[in-house]
Amino acid sequence: MALYKEQSLKLYNSITGEKEIFKPINEGHIGMYVCGPTVYSNVHLGNCRTFISFDLIFRYFKHLGYKIRYVRNITDAGHLENDADSGEDRIAKKARLEQIEPMEVVQRYTVDFHNTLQKFNNLPPSIEPTATGHIVEQIETIKTIIEKGFAYEVNGSVYFDVLKFNKDHDYGKLSGRSIEDMIANTRELAAQSDKKNPQDFALWKKAEPQHIMRWPSPWSDGFPGWHLECTVMSTKYLGEQFDIHGGGMDLKFPHHECEIAQGEASTGKNPVNYWLHANMLTLNGQKMAKSTGNNILPNEIFSGENDNLSKGFEPSVARFFMLQANYRSILDFSNTALLASEKGFNRLMDAYRYSSQLPVSSTSSFSVSEWKQRCYDAMNDDFNSPILIATLFEAVKFIVGVKEGNEQITAEDKELLHTSMHDFIFDVLGLLDSAVTNQDISEKLSGTVELLIKLRAEARNNKDFATSDQIRDQLLALGIQLKDGKEGTVFTLEN
Repeated sequence: MALYKEQSLKLYNSITGEKEIFKPINEGHIGMYVCGPTVYSNVHLGNCRTFISFDLIFRYFKHLGYKIRYVRNITDAGHLENDADSGEDRIAKKARLEQIEPMEVVQRYTVDFHNTLQKFNNLPPSIEPTATGHIVEQIETIKTIIEKGFAYEVNGSVYFDVLKFNKDHDYGKLSGRSIEDMIANTRELAAQSDKKNPQDFALWKKAEPQHIMRWPSPWSDGFPGWHLECTVMSTKYLGEQFDIHGGGMDLKFPHHECEIAQGEASTGKNPVNYWLHANMLTLNGQKMAKSTGNNILPNEIFSGENDNLSKGFEPSVARFFMLQANYRSILDFSNTALLASEKGFNRLMDAYRYSSQLPVSSTSSFSVSEWKQRCYDAMNDDFNSPILIATLFEAVKFIVGVKEGNEQITAEDKELLHTSMHDFIFDVLGLLDSAVTNQDISEKLSGTVELLIKLRAEARNNKDFATSDQIRDQLLALGIQLKDGKEGTVFTLEN
């Protein structure tokens, strides 16, 4: 029996501002779309927090037994500076400054994005589509929106008519903004734009002569608007209506608001049932910004090569730190907080390792089954990872008590405790035990070197001294020294 049938999960839905009992469109199946990165620079820590948050959600759904299709896009075209409908494409600008092809920029930073999330032990999404891979579908969606009367073409560009859409729909319902406020607060003069109204947004932009990235369309050689790609790719892979759409809090307006409008205009349906938004990460109490130097990249955390850090930290320690706050809360990142998290992480891992070795008794002084349900209760309350972690430390305290002879546990409860801790620590929270990982690496290294020693011995027996010497010399270049003796060949690692 799937675990989800035994658990009642509540999600905080941004569009209603309330926690709601989660009911998927199709029982046992979930469609989830999360806005991915614009790949023009190294992924920063704030982005990582968002993707770690949704990795936690993805993992928990999988743990509960749902079949989940997780779609996360790569924006490789159409995202202009300042998230506006004017200015230079971020990727094209990077390519121009570095005098390389735009797709070289895309490749470089897509690889960085994947490598970084892999270090944080994020699971890959089910599908990872790109904007440039769906130009045809975006053009077809624009045609549909024009046919339904919610978009217009001017001088080769196509804009979404927000005021016309708002007559029968509620533009601004996700962000809580009214059209009247948007009109009152706008600073854009109509004379400076082809738009009918300043609130309208681009579905297709005619490319200026200097614009590198362009595609043919019925309206002009140009490129799609930034908001359109997510509408197109989410509905292509998840359907016109799907369960969950997620992203960073900063995307709520205008990006996600525009997605809702595009979806309703093109299909006549509300595209998403639950909107989830992850909050931002600050550094030393201030917003992260490259311009002020109040910024840190993931690799700087791992290496410690940043003025804000006293040392390097393992990726799982940084992940553990981030999961100690609810995904909807602002989280402040500091060296002091990381040091405290490292201590807590090590204590949790030590307790988990010892949980399989606990001495057993005829009775238990701790209800493991009730504790386990409290772990589920925490995650069922809008994926409340800090409460889950606090509940895990109840088990840590108990394990220490058993070790010191102040508590006792039955063999059955010991097995349940160990397996449950494994499930929540590794499967749900996605942490890695560095001691086990390093031991595993050490064992694999030893096995590999022993294999090379055997191959070298065979080469020497066959008087193939060139191969024998090559194996010895290349291992030495890697810091592995072979020593031949009467008992055979052994190896040592040089410092």
